[in-house]
Amino acid sequence: MITAVILAGGSGSRLWPLSRSAYPKQFLALHGEDTMLQATAKRISCLNIQSSVTICNEEHRFLVAEQLRDIDSLGSIILEPIGKDTAPAIALAALLSKGDPLLLVLAADHVIESQAAFEQAVTDAIPLAESGKLVTFGVVPTAPHTGYGYIKRGASQGAGFVVNNFEEKPSLALAEDFIKSGEYFWNSGMFLFRASRYLEELKKFRPVIYEVCEAAANDSHADLDFTRVDKSKFSDCPSESVNYAIMELTEDAVVVPIDAGWSDIGSWSSLWDISDKDTDGNSINGDVILDNCRDSYIRADDKLVVALGINDLVIVSTKDVVMVAHKDSVQQVKMIAQGLKESARPEWELHREVYRPWGKYDSVDHGSRYQVKRITVKPGAKLSLQMHHHRAEHWVVVSGIAKVTNGDKVFLLCEDESTYIPVGETHSLENPGEGILEIIEIQSGSYLGEDDIVRFNDIYGRVVS
Repeated sequence: MITAVILAGGSGSRLWPLSRSAYPKQFLALHGEDTMLQATAKRISCLNIQSSVTICNEEHRFLVAEQLRDIDSLGSIILEPIGKDTAPAIALAALLSKGDPLLLVLAADHVIESQAAFEQAVTDAIPLAESGKLVTFGVVPTAPHTGYGYIKRGASQGAGFVVNNFEEKPSLALAEDFIKSGEYFWNSGMFLFRASRYLEELKKFRPVIYEVCEAAANDSHADLDFTRVDKSKFSDCPSESVNYAIMELTEDAVVVPIDAGWSDIGSWSSLWDISDKDTDGNSINGDVILDNCRDSYIRADDKLVVALGINDLVIVSTKDVVMVAHKDSVQQVKMIAQGLKESARPEWELHREVYRPWGKYDSVDHGSRYQVKRITVKPGAKLSLQMHHHRAEHWVVVSGIAKVTNGDKVFLLCEDESTYIPVGETHSLENPGEGILEIIEIQSGSYLGEDDIVRFNDIYGRVVS
């Protein structure tokens, strides 16, 4: 019996500005039509999987549920109250599993080109995991990559090898030596082990993590599609990766080779590596015109991008950011995102278009005392009953039918109809129709921040005042 555990809590800051904290890369369609989370869920569908569990943070819970529901692969979803890295996340999955299954642990943001090779590697690893080994999957390297950790193999064991040791991300010279030796694999961050064996080793090497996770899991409860663990208890958990906490310490670590076209898309240059390209080596996405350009990645999300006479560049144009970087410098993108965060600029976290459980909004324009949003509400969805202390709002229906609560009045608005909501008035917006509702919202006032919301009722379980 195998339970798939999909870890979906990363921030993906190395792919900023496309990947941001509120909408990171695992929820984006970067390689194919499916999002990376959806591709991961589909990847396990051909295996003999008894159940699946996705672990994510509170903020992304509705994104996870919606994307998995779209492909009929919802499974169970465990919410981490606070991100504590992979060792505690896997512990929660093990503690909340029914029975004592093998846990196939996968990251939600990896690309695997060969499904057959992936399935074969998992099949090869099952006897080892059933015998009590803690299996990690080692990617057969194709180049001396400095952005990956490495695993050195030891003696043969079944379809794999005893892990001799783990190596941190090396220098280029050391990576070249690793490749020449033929004894090293890239560390994929994928695992297979029995739940009870993982917990035994966690209790042995990191008893505090074990005890905190056990207490938090024992005080868990269901909430809509999600399982919530106790936040106050889990907050005390140390933050540590599974490699540091267990895999580098256990005597039962085994590595099974996998040669399946794997990539963690850890940078823009990595995405260029696996993308389709034209005859000049350019990967083009969106409305792009090139002349005399080579070996570049160009992505245009909402406007025409023209590039002339460039080589080895990454150009990414979103609705609110244009980034231009040499492929040799893309590892510094994470530092830019961190700098924006430290400067309290919203671009590190939010796109101009922001997704909510009821739909999304796009901040079309703004000034010191006004803001214009295009709001899209899904059929049957409803925004919370709320009020604002500092802003008034004017809603104009562009398409669909809106059910509006404005103070003590409840009424319907059709296309080209509008309503005005004064400062301090209780209000709500609902889509009672079968099609998409789209409205233009014009906000005016002394303060227009998203934290000026007092919620009285919310069907999605978000905090009310």
